[in-house]
Amino acid sequence: MELQVQTLAGKASGKVTLSDEVFGLEPRADLMQRMVRYQLAKRQAGTHDVKNRAEISATGKRVGRQKGGGTARHGSRRTNIFRGGGRAFGPTPRSHAIDLPKKVRALALRHALSAKAKSGDLIILDNAEVKDAKTAALRTALGKIEVSNALIIDGAEVNNNFALAARNIPLVDVLPVQGINVYDILRRSKLVLTKAALEALEARF
Repeated sequence: MELQVQTLAGKASGKVTLSDEVFGLEPRADLMQRMVRYQLAKRQAGTHDVKNRAEISATGKRVGRQKGGGTARHGSRRTNIFRGGGRAFGPTPRSHAIDLPKKVRALALRHALSAKAKSGDLIILDNAEVKDAKTAALRTALGKIEVSNALIIDGAEVNNNFALAARNIPLVDVLPVQGINVYDILRRSKLVLTKAALEALEARF
C-alpha cells in the first residue's frame, strides 16, 4: 500500500510504501476490544476501600441481656447490621489488571494500525516540527491537512515546540512512538504518523 506524504503546510512530499505485515491486516474487532479492556483495567487505581467490622471503633460489650430482654442476642456494636457498624463484603484496595499475552497485545496494535489504514484515516507527515510554540499557528496548519480530531505520533522524541503548541488543542494528542497504544488510536478519528514514527514501527514489527 502506498500513501502520500504531506507537510504541515498541506503540500505533497513524496510517497511511502506501507508494510502489509503492519498496515495490511484484516482488522479484528475482538482483538482490539480485548486490548482496550486490558489497558483500561490496568490503569484503574483500585484504591476504593470501606471499613469492615475489625476497623470500626465501637463497643464490643453485649448490647443487652442474653435472655429475657425481648431482643436479639447481639454481642457487638461493630457488626454490619447496626448503624455505624462495619460494612460486609465491601471493596478493598486491589489491582484490577488482567492478563493478556504479549503476542496478543502486539497483534492488537497491528490490527488497530491496519484499521486506520483501511478506513483511510491514516496520514503520513514529513515531520512534526514548528519554529514557535504557537497554538493558533499549529491549529491553522492542522486545518490544511484536515486534522481536527487526531492522535499524532512522532519519532523517539517529540519536538518540544510542537508538543507545547498542540497540548491546548482539544481532541489532538501527541505521543512519541514508544507511547503508541490501541486505546489512543481508536479514540481519535485520525492517526497521524511522521516518517520517523513509521520507520520505527515497521522496524519494531
